[in-house]
Amino acid sequence: MQMLSGLGRTRYIPLLILFTLALLQSCRKNPKEMSSQELTEELSKKKNYEKLIEFANSAGINTTKFAYTGDVAPAFALLEEAGFGHKPNIRYTQKVIKPDTSLIRDVAEQIVSGTSVHDAMEKLEPVFPVYHNLKVHYARLLKENKKDSAAYVAEALNAYRWIHRQAKGAPRFVMVNIRGAYLNAMDSAGKNILSMRTVVGKINTPTPTIDTYATSIVTHPYWNVPKSIAIKEIFPKAAKDPEYLTRNRIAVIDKEGQELDTEELNWDELTAETFPYRFRQDTGGDNSLGLLKVEIKNPLAIYLHDTNARYLFASNQRWRSHGCVRVQKPTDLANYMAGTTLLNSDFMTEPDSVRTPPKWHKLKVRIPVFLFYLPADCNEKGDLLYFPDVYKRGAPRV
Repeated sequence: MQMLSGLGRTRYIPLLILFTLALLQSCRKNPKEMSSQELTEELSKKKNYEKLIEFANSAGINTTKFAYTGDVAPAFALLEEAGFGHKPNIRYTQKVIKPDTSLIRDVAEQIVSGTSVHDAMEKLEPVFPVYHNLKVHYARLLKENKKDSAAYVAEALNAYRWIHRQAKGAPRFVMVNIRGAYLNAMDSAGKNILSMRTVVGKINTPTPTIDTYATSIVTHPYWNVPKSIAIKEIFPKAAKDPEYLTRNRIAVIDKEGQELDTEELNWDELTAETFPYRFRQDTGGDNSLGLLKVEIKNPLAIYLHDTNARYLFASNQRWRSHGCVRVQKPTDLANYMAGTTLLNSDFMTEPDSVRTPPKWHKLKVRIPVFLFYLPADCNEKGDLLYFPDVYKRGAPRV
């Protein structure tokens, strides 16, 4: 009888264990009530952090930068990296946007409360289709042990995470890949709405990498010749050929903005280095900027624009500009950035003889513009594409 009694008690042991676990769980602090330090300690537990590291590795993140310091792991820093990336190799950034810390904390709370890392991170990562496709290719390349190619994709993944950070709240954005000489205009969810070829900087006048925003669309723009071009190209031709400026409809402008009579200038006494004036080309279809310019905020005199040499878009060698970005479909781009039909379809067919004065169309919202130098990207079909290192900048830095 005593043995049976013991066996009877044994039957209740699993129930007792479950009851104890439930009791402990009920006594556990709600993650939403935890401090950031407490959440960090929970995420630093091996079972949690190993899964975070595994997820980060699948997204092309260099996880060696997120090692433990003692018993504590930089969990929040890793979550920020996985969702919003780090600043790519960019020459000029207008403003670094702070990551969404409330979203990062929400994801941390979900993981601590038992949600799988994969499910929780879906709310943090970019939802861009191109980002998903790049991750698929990255996993494949790692499986095939193609580490160099995987590094190219990892750089692109970080660029899109950075866009996810910087384009927060914007209804749409524009990304130019200098290395591939193309432009993609996307909506807030990263859906590619408009694509086109571009002509970008030559090897000796490279287009700089920029993270900024568009401010206005200028129709029938003047071309205010940059000083470097004025010194190296325009001045020598003007000094040698008295008809050069007239033939190319280039005016000489003084410091007060007044147009000077070029015939009254003594070119023999002037030098390119000390030339006190600036050159400005008149508006029209033969203007170097074409019929349209998109002004973007930057101190480097870089903008997106139409061109009077549209035949170059048919070439696969489109690194031909002085640094600015010539766009294949300027009217479509202007309308997309404006969010309305700013220009009619016949805008680009005006005869070259028309000399319409410039008109500024200020954009109602800031449209983020990114000029990147990406070694790899995906097209709309999801195919992985690689691009030549035209500026000879070497291996990617992830």
